[in-house]
Amino acid sequence: MILIPEPLTAAAFAPFGDVIEVGDGRTHYAINYGRTERYHDLAQLDVLENDGKPTVSIFRSQPAQFPLKVEVMERHPHSSQAFLSMQRKPFLVLVAPPAEQPLLEQLRLFVVGADQGVNYHRGVWHHYQFSLDEVRDFLCIDRSGGYGGNCDEYRFVEEVYIPPHPHPFPRKG
Repeated sequence: MILIPEPLTAAAFAPFGDVIEVGDGRTHYAINYGRTERYHDLAQLDVLENDGKPTVSIFRSQPAQFPLKVEVMERHPHSSQAFLSMQRKPFLVLVAPPAEQPLLEQLRLFVVGADQGVNYHRGVWHHYQFSLDEVRDFLCIDRSGGYGGNCDEYRFVEEVYIPPHPHPFPRKG
């Protein structure tokens, strides 16, 4: 199976989570005496189950080598997990809906724009974060502590690939 990326939109990504971005359709209002526009409550963070607590981390990811063989996906049964590129550059996310295991026919590959982030909802299968062309830092908001395992992995026996792509990646719109 060869996966081709599609632009990230809120509607297309809704079965998997939230798109974190500014826009006219988002709740926003002026703060700081009119000098700042606050775009409010952009993701449904879900981290408190089983005595978990919210945590903010930075994940430093190595660049992927394309074609990329997809060997494993993971899910977090007790929490959401949000990612934003600290370098404000596009990246890819590979997702599948919550299920016992990720199904090949339900895999979706999205291009996350430089001005976007993602928040995976609880139980959504996703590939771990990777950079496209350089070491990249991702701000991650997720769960720590609590009880109960919060990371399930699935290893593919099928051959699934993300082919090489020209840069820059296509933008949404």
